[in-house]
Amino acid sequence: MNPRTPTGQPPQSTLLSARKPKIDWESFEAWLFKEYRRFTALDRLRYAKRYAHCLLNRDLGKLKMLNDSLREHVLKALSALSKFLGMHEEFLRLVKNYGLKWSSRRSEDFIIARLTRNVNAEQILDWVRKVKEKAPELSDFMDFMLATGLRYTEAIESYNLIIELAKQNRLNEYYNEEKEALEHFRFKDKFIRNSKKAFISFVPKQLVQKIAKNKPLDWSKVRKKIEWRVGKLKFADLREYHATFMTKFLSRAEIDFLHGRVSTNVFMQNYFNPALISDLKERVFKAIREIEAKIS
Repeated sequence: MNPRTPTGQPPQSTLLSARKPKIDWESFEAWLFKEYRRFTALDRLRYAKRYAHCLLNRDLGKLKMLNDSLREHVLKALSALSKFLGMHEEFLRLVKNYGLKWSSRRSEDFIIARLTRNVNAEQILDWVRKVKEKAPELSDFMDFMLATGLRYTEAIESYNLIIELAKQNRLNEYYNEEKEALEHFRFKDKFIRNSKKAFISFVPKQLVQKIAKNKPLDWSKVRKKIEWRVGKLKFADLREYHATFMTKFLSRAEIDFLHGRVSTNVFMQNYFNPALISDLKERVFKAIREIEAKIS
Protein backbone atom coordinates (compact mmCIF):
# COMPACT_ATOMS: atom_id res chain seq x y z
CA MET A 1 0.00 0.00 0.00
CA ASN A 2 1.07 3.57 -0.64
CA PRO A 3 2.04 5.55 2.46
CA ARG A 4 -0.59 7.94 3.71
CA THR A 5 -0.47 11.18 5.58
CA PRO A 6 -2.57 11.64 8.76
CA THR A 7 -5.29 13.23 6.66
CA GLY A 8 -5.52 10.19 4.43
CA GLN A 9 -3.90 11.95 1.46
CA PRO A 10 -0.76 10.65 -0.33
CA PRO A 11 2.38 12.55 0.70
CA GLN A 12 3.47 15.49 -1.48
CA SER A 13 6.42 13.53 -2.89
CA THR A 14 4.04 10.84 -4.16
CA LEU A 15 1.75 13.40 -5.78
CA LEU A 16 4.68 15.15 -7.41
CA SER A 17 6.07 11.90 -8.76
CA ALA A 18 2.69 10.97 -10.22
CA ARG A 19 2.53 14.28 -12.07
CA LYS A 20 5.97 13.90 -13.65
CA PRO A 21 5.65 12.91 -17.31
CA LYS A 22 8.34 10.71 -18.76
CA ILE A 23 10.44 12.32 -21.47
CA ASP A 24 11.13 10.44 -24.68
CA TRP A 25 14.23 12.40 -25.66
CA GLU A 26 14.47 10.85 -29.12
CA SER A 27 10.91 11.85 -29.94
CA PHE A 28 11.50 15.31 -28.47
CA GLU A 29 14.59 15.72 -30.63
CA ALA A 30 12.64 14.72 -33.75
CA TRP A 31 9.88 17.17 -32.80
CA LEU A 32 12.41 19.97 -32.34
CA PHE A 33 13.87 19.42 -35.79
CA LYS A 34 10.39 19.73 -37.27
CA GLU A 35 9.65 22.95 -35.39
CA TYR A 36 13.02 24.72 -35.52
CA ARG A 37 16.10 25.03 -37.64
CA ARG A 38 19.01 22.71 -36.92
CA PHE A 39 21.12 25.10 -34.87
CA THR A 40 18.14 26.27 -32.80
CA ALA A 41 16.86 22.72 -32.31
CA LEU A 42 20.24 21.57 -30.97
CA ASP A 43 20.36 24.56 -28.64
CA ARG A 44 16.87 23.83 -27.30
CA LEU A 45 17.70 20.14 -26.81
CA ARG A 46 20.95 20.81 -24.97
CA TYR A 47 19.41 23.19 -22.42
CA ALA A 48 16.23 21.14 -22.06
CA LYS A 49 18.25 18.11 -21.00
CA ARG A 50 20.24 20.16 -18.47
CA TYR A 51 17.24 21.87 -16.88
CA ALA A 52 14.32 19.48 -17.48
CA HIS A 53 14.24 18.65 -13.75
CA CYS A 54 13.26 22.26 -13.01
CA LEU A 55 10.16 21.88 -15.17
CA LEU A 56 9.27 18.40 -13.98
CA ASN A 57 9.68 19.38 -10.31
CA ARG A 58 7.69 22.59 -10.89
CA ASP A 59 10.61 24.45 -9.33
CA LEU A 60 12.13 27.27 -11.42
CA GLY A 61 13.95 28.86 -8.51
CA LYS A 62 17.31 27.75 -9.90
CA LEU A 63 16.72 29.84 -13.02
CA LYS A 64 16.63 33.04 -10.96
CA MET A 65 20.34 32.56 -10.24
CA LEU A 66 21.35 32.40 -13.92
CA ASN A 67 22.65 35.38 -15.87
CA ASP A 68 20.21 37.03 -18.29
CA SER A 69 21.61 35.43 -21.45
CA LEU A 70 21.70 31.89 -20.08
CA ARG A 71 18.27 32.22 -18.44
CA GLU A 72 16.78 33.25 -21.78
CA HIS A 73 18.19 30.13 -23.47
CA VAL A 74 16.93 27.89 -20.67
CA LEU A 75 13.43 29.41 -20.67
CA LYS A 76 13.16 28.93 -24.43
CA ALA A 77 14.26 25.32 -24.10
CA LEU A 78 11.84 24.58 -21.26
CA SER A 79 9.06 26.33 -23.15
CA ALA A 80 9.63 23.99 -26.09
CA LEU A 81 9.78 20.98 -23.80
CA SER A 82 6.58 22.01 -22.03
CA LYS A 83 4.78 22.25 -25.38
CA PHE A 84 6.02 18.78 -26.30
CA LEU A 85 4.81 17.41 -22.96
CA GLY A 86 1.45 19.18 -23.15
CA MET A 87 2.06 21.30 -20.07
CA HIS A 88 2.81 24.69 -21.62
CA GLU A 89 0.08 26.56 -19.71
CA GLU A 90 1.47 25.22 -16.45
CA PHE A 91 4.96 26.30 -17.51
CA LEU A 92 3.73 29.85 -18.20
CA ARG A 93 2.09 29.96 -14.77
CA LEU A 94 5.37 28.87 -13.16
CA VAL A 95 7.30 31.57 -15.03
CA LYS A 96 4.83 34.18 -13.81
CA ASN A 97 4.72 32.87 -10.23
CA TYR A 98 8.52 32.88 -9.97
CA GLY A 99 8.71 36.38 -11.43
CA LEU A 100 11.02 35.31 -14.22
CA LYS A 101 11.65 37.46 -17.27
CA TRP A 102 12.84 36.24 -20.65
CA SER A 103 15.14 39.26 -20.84
CA SER A 104 15.91 42.05 -18.40
CA ARG A 105 16.46 44.49 -21.24
CA ARG A 106 13.63 46.79 -22.24
CA SER A 107 12.83 47.61 -25.87
CA GLU A 108 14.47 51.02 -25.59
CA ASP A 109 17.66 49.33 -24.36
CA PHE A 110 17.88 47.39 -27.62
CA ILE A 111 17.44 50.58 -29.63
CA ILE A 112 20.14 52.36 -27.64
CA ALA A 113 22.46 49.38 -28.06
CA ARG A 114 22.01 49.52 -31.83
CA LEU A 115 22.58 53.27 -31.93
CA THR A 116 25.83 52.97 -29.97
CA ARG A 117 27.29 50.02 -31.86
CA ASN A 118 30.66 50.64 -33.50
CA VAL A 119 29.97 48.55 -36.60
CA ASN A 120 29.31 50.67 -39.68
CA ALA A 121 28.32 49.85 -43.25
CA GLU A 122 31.84 50.10 -44.65
CA GLN A 123 33.16 47.68 -42.02
CA ILE A 124 30.52 45.14 -43.00
CA LEU A 125 31.25 45.50 -46.71
CA ASP A 126 34.98 45.26 -46.00
CA TRP A 127 34.31 42.01 -44.12
CA VAL A 128 32.45 40.67 -47.17
CA ARG A 129 35.37 41.62 -49.42
CA LYS A 130 37.81 39.83 -47.12
CA VAL A 131 35.68 36.67 -47.05
CA LYS A 132 35.51 36.64 -50.84
CA GLU A 133 39.27 37.17 -51.05
CA LYS A 134 40.33 34.64 -48.39
CA ALA A 135 37.66 32.06 -49.25
CA PRO A 136 36.84 32.55 -52.96
CA GLU A 137 34.79 29.36 -52.97
CA LEU A 138 32.27 31.27 -50.84
CA SER A 139 32.00 34.27 -53.19
CA ASP A 140 28.65 33.23 -54.66
CA PHE A 141 27.29 32.53 -51.20
CA MET A 142 28.30 35.97 -49.92
CA ASP A 143 26.71 37.59 -53.00
CA PHE A 144 23.61 35.52 -52.27
CA MET A 145 23.42 36.76 -48.68
CA LEU A 146 23.89 40.36 -49.79
CA ALA A 147 21.14 40.00 -52.37
CA THR A 148 18.56 38.29 -50.15
CA GLY A 149 19.16 39.44 -46.57
CA LEU A 150 18.26 35.94 -45.41
CA ARG A 151 19.29 34.68 -42.00
CA TYR A 152 22.49 32.63 -42.15
CA THR A 153 20.81 29.24 -41.67
CA GLU A 154 18.08 30.16 -44.17
CA ALA A 155 20.70 31.21 -46.72
CA ILE A 156 22.53 27.89 -46.36
CA GLU A 157 19.25 26.01 -46.70
CA SER A 158 18.22 27.98 -49.78
CA TYR A 159 21.67 27.83 -51.40
CA ASN A 160 21.80 24.04 -51.04
CA LEU A 161 18.21 23.62 -52.21
CA ILE A 162 19.04 25.48 -55.44
CA ILE A 163 21.92 23.06 -56.07
CA GLU A 164 19.89 19.97 -55.17
CA LEU A 165 16.88 20.84 -57.33
CA ALA A 166 19.05 21.95 -60.27
CA LYS A 167 20.71 18.52 -60.33
CA GLN A 168 17.25 16.94 -60.47
CA ASN A 169 16.05 19.36 -63.17
CA ARG A 170 13.42 20.60 -60.72
CA LEU A 171 14.71 24.10 -60.02
CA ASN A 172 11.52 25.54 -61.51
CA GLU A 173 9.69 24.19 -58.46
CA TYR A 174 11.59 26.71 -56.36
CA TYR A 175 12.88 29.47 -58.63
CA ASN A 176 10.26 31.40 -60.56
CA GLU A 177 12.17 32.62 -63.63
CA GLU A 178 9.43 35.01 -64.71
CA LYS A 179 9.50 36.84 -61.38
CA GLU A 180 13.17 36.03 -60.76
CA ALA A 181 12.19 34.95 -57.28
CA LEU A 182 12.97 32.08 -54.96
CA GLU A 183 9.59 31.04 -53.59
CA HIS A 184 10.51 29.76 -50.15
CA PHE A 185 6.86 29.43 -49.17
CA ARG A 186 6.63 26.35 -51.42
CA PHE A 187 8.91 24.52 -48.98
CA LYS A 188 7.14 25.24 -45.71
CA ASP A 189 9.00 22.57 -43.74
CA LYS A 190 12.28 24.36 -44.45
CA PHE A 191 11.38 28.04 -44.40
CA ILE A 192 8.12 28.58 -42.50
CA ARG A 193 8.80 28.07 -38.82
CA ASN A 194 7.13 29.31 -35.65
CA SER A 195 9.42 32.26 -34.99
CA LYS A 196 11.50 32.55 -38.16
CA LYS A 197 10.03 32.66 -41.64
CA ALA A 198 11.14 33.33 -45.21
CA PHE A 199 8.51 33.71 -47.92
CA ILE A 200 10.24 34.96 -51.04
CA SER A 201 13.60 36.36 -52.20
CA PHE A 202 14.30 38.17 -55.44
CA VAL A 203 17.55 36.90 -56.94
CA PRO A 204 18.96 37.66 -60.41
CA LYS A 205 18.84 34.64 -62.69
CA GLN A 206 22.57 34.87 -63.39
CA LEU A 207 23.42 34.41 -59.70
CA VAL A 208 21.03 31.47 -59.34
CA GLN A 209 22.62 29.79 -62.36
CA LYS A 210 26.09 30.22 -60.85
CA ILE A 211 24.98 28.76 -57.53
CA ALA A 212 23.38 25.79 -59.27
CA LYS A 213 26.83 24.71 -60.51
CA ASN A 214 28.44 24.81 -57.07
CA LYS A 215 28.81 22.21 -54.34
CA PRO A 216 26.48 22.24 -51.30
CA LEU A 217 27.69 24.01 -48.16
CA ASP A 218 27.82 22.75 -44.59
CA TRP A 219 26.67 25.49 -42.21
CA SER A 220 29.20 24.64 -39.47
CA LYS A 221 32.15 24.25 -41.88
CA VAL A 222 31.42 27.63 -43.49
CA ARG A 223 31.43 29.32 -40.09
CA LYS A 224 34.70 27.65 -39.07
CA LYS A 225 36.33 28.46 -42.39
CA ILE A 226 35.49 32.15 -42.12
CA GLU A 227 36.55 32.33 -38.48
CA TRP A 228 39.88 30.69 -39.38
CA ARG A 229 40.65 32.77 -42.47
CA VAL A 230 38.99 36.11 -41.72
CA GLY A 231 38.05 36.30 -38.05
CA LYS A 232 34.79 37.29 -36.37
CA LEU A 233 31.53 36.27 -38.03
CA LYS A 234 29.24 39.13 -39.07
CA PHE A 235 26.27 37.42 -40.67
CA ALA A 236 23.80 39.11 -38.32
CA ASP A 237 25.39 42.47 -39.14
CA LEU A 238 25.11 41.65 -42.83
CA ARG A 239 21.38 41.00 -42.53
CA GLU A 240 20.98 44.25 -40.59
CA TYR A 241 22.95 46.11 -43.27
CA HIS A 242 20.69 44.66 -45.95
CA ALA A 243 17.55 45.86 -44.15
CA THR A 244 19.00 49.31 -43.52
CA PHE A 245 20.23 49.75 -47.09
CA MET A 246 16.89 48.64 -48.49
CA THR A 247 15.14 51.58 -46.80
CA LYS A 248 16.38 53.68 -49.74
CA PHE A 249 14.15 51.68 -52.09
CA LEU A 250 11.50 49.84 -50.04
CA SER A 251 8.93 50.62 -47.39
CA ARG A 252 9.24 49.16 -43.91
CA ALA A 253 6.39 46.72 -44.63
CA GLU A 254 8.14 45.49 -47.77
CA ILE A 255 11.41 44.96 -45.92
CA ASP A 256 9.56 43.09 -43.16
CA PHE A 257 7.98 40.93 -45.85
CA LEU A 258 11.33 40.07 -47.47
CA HIS A 259 12.91 39.41 -44.07
CA GLY A 260 10.05 37.17 -42.97
CA ARG A 261 8.71 39.40 -40.20
CA VAL A 262 5.05 39.17 -41.20
CA SER A 263 2.54 36.43 -40.53
CA THR A 264 1.42 33.99 -43.19
CA ASN A 265 -2.05 35.57 -43.22
CA VAL A 266 -0.65 39.06 -43.78
CA PHE A 267 1.53 37.69 -46.58
CA MET A 268 -1.33 36.01 -48.42
CA GLN A 269 -3.76 38.93 -47.94
CA ASN A 270 -1.45 41.82 -48.72
CA TYR A 271 1.59 40.68 -50.66
CA PHE A 272 0.77 37.75 -52.92
CA ASN A 273 -0.20 40.00 -55.77
CA PRO A 274 1.55 39.61 -59.17
CA ALA A 275 1.47 43.34 -59.93
CA LEU A 276 2.88 44.28 -56.53
CA ILE A 277 5.50 41.54 -56.70
CA SER A 278 6.73 42.80 -60.08
CA ASP A 279 7.12 46.37 -58.86
CA LEU A 280 8.83 45.19 -55.70
CA LYS A 281 11.29 43.09 -57.70
CA GLU A 282 12.42 46.05 -59.81
CA ARG A 283 13.21 48.13 -56.74
CA VAL A 284 14.97 45.23 -55.01
CA PHE A 285 17.13 44.64 -58.08
CA LYS A 286 18.05 48.30 -58.19
CA ALA A 287 19.27 48.00 -54.61
CA ILE A 288 21.16 44.80 -55.39
CA ARG A 289 23.01 46.49 -58.24
CA GLU A 290 24.10 49.30 -55.92
CA ILE A 291 25.33 46.83 -53.31
CA GLU A 292 27.25 44.87 -55.95
CA ALA A 293 28.93 48.09 -57.08
CA LYS A 294 30.05 48.79 -53.51
CA ILE A 295 31.91 45.48 -53.12
CA SER A 296 33.33 45.18 -56.64
